Amino acid sequence: MILNWYLTFGVLGGAAVGFGLFLLVREALPATPALGPALRRLHQPAGLSRPTRASRRDLEWLAGAARWLRPPHRQLALIGQSPEQYTLSLLLSGLVGLATPAVSTAILFVAGIRLPFVVPTVGALGFALLCVLLAHRSVLVKAERARREFRQAVCAYLDLVALQLSAAHGPVQALERAAEVCDGWVFERIREALRLAQLQMHSPWDELRELAEKIGIPELGDVGAIMQSSGTEGAQVHDSLRGRADSLRDQIRTDNLARAEAVTSRLDVPGALLVFVLVGFVLYPFVARI
Repeated sequence: MILNWYLTFGVLGGAAVGFGLFLLVREALPATPALGPALRRLHQPAGLSRPTRASRRDLEWLAGAARWLRPPHRQLALIGQSPEQYTLSLLLSGLVGLATPAVSTAILFVAGIRLPFVVPTVGALGFALLCVLLAHRSVLVKAERARREFRQAVCAYLDLVALQLSAAHGPVQALERAAEVCDGWVFERIREALRLAQLQMHSPWDELRELAEKIGIPELGDVGAIMQSSGTEGAQVHDSLRGRADSLRDQIRTDNLARAEAVTSRLDVPGALLVFVLVGFVLYPFVARI
């Protein structure tokens, strides 16, 4: 009976590993671009959110699970992932967590070491939960890094727009020419938003504010608000752009200093532990003589 349980658990673990490898290979294969979803994104009604990147595969079968998991939509939109891709990453991480203890138990069984059935079961559940949490944490960390990079790029974008206005360009032309100066994924997202505004006959500042709301970068929405006053009211916004860039630069510097202080404070703990270890080495000979 014990042999049958171990064999059953090993077969299930191998099936989970095989299914995970199948999903990885399926996602790695190049997909044929779908024309229908691209046209729907370009002609989507106003007020609806548009994905910034098309999924490489049709993952609509994960839509229900994605709604149940309540993924962080702004973080995912910032790093260019869909809720379905996020759900798939959690699913694969959970399968890897389930399969690792099963495979380890099967290897030990072949080597002649038999563990109680509860050990691999609890280990598989615990390791699967740990892998899912790590996958979720990885998304949040990537989004935080992308947010800091986006804010720094927006600071440069404010200066570039101000320079374009100083060169006697109009507000719309200033936004477009400033976005074409630099490379990088941040300016690519800005150029994409301006391109969609041009294709759909929308105001570029409205498109920038919508993108800022979608990805959770209010600084980009400030650019749209300032340029809207220039385009609709004819206000001189050069000084406003410069002032917003300076204040954003100061805010970024303050955040970097606070983050550096937090890292430094965490380094005090290993330093204190090292002092205790050294004190232990010094006091050990005296304690051993007693």
